[in-house]
Amino acid sequence: MVRTHSLALIIGLVGVASVSAHQEPKTDAEIETQRALQRAAYYCAPAVGEFTAARKRAWQQQVLSGLPLNQAAFAPASIPSAGNPSLPTNEDLFNSGTYPSGSQTTPQGKQEILACDVIEEETEMQNNSCVLTPIVTEGPYYHNSGHPIRQNIAEYQIGLLTYLDIGVIDVNTCKPLPNVLVDIWQANATGHYAGHPEPAPHLVNEQPQVGGKRSGLLSAFPRTNFHEQWLRGAWQTDSHGVARFTTIFPGYYTGRATHVHAKVFTSWTENPNGTFDGGKLAHVGQFFFEDDLNMQVDKMYPYVENPIRDIRGRTRNWRDSLNIFEDSHGPEGEYNPIFKMHLLGGVINQGLVGFITMGINGSYEMDNWWKG
Repeated sequence: MVRTHSLALIIGLVGVASVSAHQEPKTDAEIETQRALQRAAYYCAPAVGEFTAARKRAWQQQVLSGLPLNQAAFAPASIPSAGNPSLPTNEDLFNSGTYPSGSQTTPQGKQEILACDVIEEETEMQNNSCVLTPIVTEGPYYHNSGHPIRQNIAEYQIGLLTYLDIGVIDVNTCKPLPNVLVDIWQANATGHYAGHPEPAPHLVNEQPQVGGKRSGLLSAFPRTNFHEQWLRGAWQTDSHGVARFTTIFPGYYTGRATHVHAKVFTSWTENPNGTFDGGKLAHVGQFFFEDDLNMQVDKMYPYVENPIRDIRGRTRNWRDSLNIFEDSHGPEGEYNPIFKMHLLGGVINQGLVGFITMGINGSYEMDNWWKG
């Protein structure tokens, strides 16, 4: 049976501007729309901060407590996990008493308002350290149909185990946004997307663009394999506005910094085969990782087998083509699109967990389908 999901509109539009693929705001209306979202997310920063910090504290408490943790991060808490660290269930995260509410107090008696990291010595507000900017390009590797609804998107791709904890708030209300669909897709450890294994035959010897915004880029690989779905998937935020995924740390490819793509749909149609058709699109963005972490992962198998490792190497965040990394900080540079990462165990090869919160306008509908 086909089911249609929808989210009731909460508040009127901050602004109406149709945004095409990687179209920077140019008109007065588009610029004001972007800045309105910016201001709203800024004022939501304390709420976002506690939202993110609470999820991190709950996870850390479970790991440090030595209590049995849920199997594969998302199974019911009643299923034993052989003591391996993983993310807590939604019930564990948001049970009363699981984590302190409100602002914390340092040993020196100073009030601390934390937006991301729980650091006892911190006394300054870190306003936007975990808020993802609105609206950047979806890129050429999105599949308009066939994205599965699932939390574990890794399939049989080999790589560093990575859990992603993605919170969504509505900038109209500064509250977590439940029942929206977070859709993510990424490259594998050697820089390929599912369905796009090779360059077009006439572009096999193509060299990267030199100079300009497209510096370092190659033409997009065509989709020639239509059954592959690995490292693609979508999941509905729970009643607390959180969607969680199991994946691997993404690899890199020519011209682009390491990243994960994301869309948020406020309505969609679920198909009988477990995939969905998108409806109202409220957000398009890209997540990034710290360069130092990227460089460490580069030393691990199978990331060392990236075919461009010894030819062109990775693109650092600050050299990301099309200015996507820069654009992801917003028109006034107030956002931070980088996951806050933590080790799952004592060493990096035991896996990672990353936290980020997206501030979106739940009443907004955009046109951001790839037209390149």
